Amino acid sequence: MKVLSVVGARPQFVKLAPVAAAFAAAGVEHVIAHTGQHYDVLMSEAFFSDLRIPDPDVHLGVGSGTHGVQTGSMLAALEGVLDTHRPDWTLVYGDTNSTLAGTLAAVKLHLPVAHLEAGLRSFNRRMPEEHNRVLTDHAADLLLAPTEVAMGHLATEGLSGRARLVGDVMTDVCFLVRDAVAGASPQLPAGIDPTAPYVVATIHRADNTDDPARLDAIVKALSAVPVPVALLAHPRLRARAAEGGIDLARGSVHVTDPLPYPALVRAVLGAAGVVTDSGGLQKEAFLLGVPCTTVRTETEWTETLEDGWNVLAADLAGLDTLAVRPAPSGTRAEPFGDGHAAERVAEILQA
Repeated sequence: MKVLSVVGARPQFVKLAPVAAAFAAAGVEHVIAHTGQHYDVLMSEAFFSDLRIPDPDVHLGVGSGTHGVQTGSMLAALEGVLDTHRPDWTLVYGDTNSTLAGTLAAVKLHLPVAHLEAGLRSFNRRMPEEHNRVLTDHAADLLLAPTEVAMGHLATEGLSGRARLVGDVMTDVCFLVRDAVAGASPQLPAGIDPTAPYVVATIHRADNTDDPARLDAIVKALSAVPVPVALLAHPRLRARAAEGGIDLARGSVHVTDPLPYPALVRAVLGAAGVVTDSGGLQKEAFLLGVPCTTVRTETEWTETLEDGWNVLAADLAGLDTLAVRPAPSGTRAEPFGDGHAAERVAEILQA
């Protein structure tokens, strides 16, 4: 059996790692097509080496652009790749433009599509990711859902016949990396003592970065946090801040580049809290037992909100206090699976 994986952005590289290992163990022929949606070395190639993912068989090098231009470029390029390889399954991951382009290219060629991380919904139609995930779920032949909540969303949309609950592959890799880096020292910006309390922050979504006033308000709120804040600055954030004349490094905020995934996990493990608008980092904080404050009006990972492990703070009110709140007491639930989701994916695709 041949599976062709379409990936292009940091969260997809993380999800790809355990899946690629499971395919190798099962003897599945696996072709990796990298669209180049994230083309910065820290956002792309470093993840392949850090997570020991096989080098991509195809690298399209699409790069940045508007949503329409980027998705269209990927669609045109992927059509030829898929027609050449004719895989038994085209596997797409998550909710990026790469996901939608891979899905459209495959279905137009009448090639079966499986969507990993199917069924997530923010119900925010302003988010391009929401359009990508909904369109992909309705076009795909097999929906690999990470949670019972996601399965419920698919059932509501009449898609339960194509859905399978596999667990969350991010849990697989997060637990493996957590155990591997537990004894290492956190990699933090200069000026932050890794033995004292600190907060890890990421901000990159369009709703938070495209309006200079909104972005400035977020940075101002972060600057008032009573402990140092390690702001891992995605290229999009740096670009929007420069365009708006916004100084990211002020008050408590210490700016650095995005971390390789193992270093990110280690930084979060040692943190007093996480502030983010990233879907993946919300879940990673939950899995690592670190309180998270999400600068959005909604989350796809509603399970993280239970017991206060994750709190939505789109209005930024009290962010300085929320960012360093104590961890909830009691036993943390395990809604994201047991760390063997990738093995189930391999089994289902071979059935």
